[in-house]
Amino acid sequence: MPVAPLRRPTLRFLLSHPAHFIALGCGAGLAPRAPGTAGTLWAWAAFVVMQRWLPPAAIGWIILASLPIGWWACTVTARHMAIADPGSIVWDEVIAFWIVLWLLMPAGLWAQLAAFVLFRVFDAAKPGPVAWADQLFKQRGATPAAFSWRAAGFGIIFDDLVAAFCTLVVIALVRAW
Repeated sequence: MPVAPLRRPTLRFLLSHPAHFIALGCGAGLAPRAPGTAGTLWAWAAFVVMQRWLPPAAIGWIILASLPIGWWACTVTARHMAIADPGSIVWDEVIAFWIVLWLLMPAGLWAQLAAFVLFRVFDAAKPGPVAWADQLFKQRGATPAAFSWRAAGFGIIFDDLVAAFCTLVVIALVRAW
């Protein structure tokens, strides 16, 4: 029997499965408005904490491990919500912004803020390559039963990785100029 799409997850949903907790960014995805921005802010705060206690190589390993874990968590959570790419799934923003910060550091607060703004613009507005990446694995209009759930988690993450890449390219161009 088909499951009705869960448009807005609750605290109960967040805590009902480890994948939900991860995919919803430890609760950041429950934000009533702009959950992607809330997830990116959570990623920034978490990165600052990791940076205080861990060397850059360890953070790199955490980011690397977060990719397959995030793929799984986003796939499971999207399936349980019966939506191909729920806005409340923010682990994609977390991983992508961790990559931006990891490659940007050491950087001051203003550079980090500029990276945050650039990343949010690329992620939300989806210009050029980000729009292409967003459409590549999405199955718009498909019924939940017809979704390719293996591709769903990767598709959720992929466009944010492209947004992170675009952010880093702009930062590199500004630095070179």
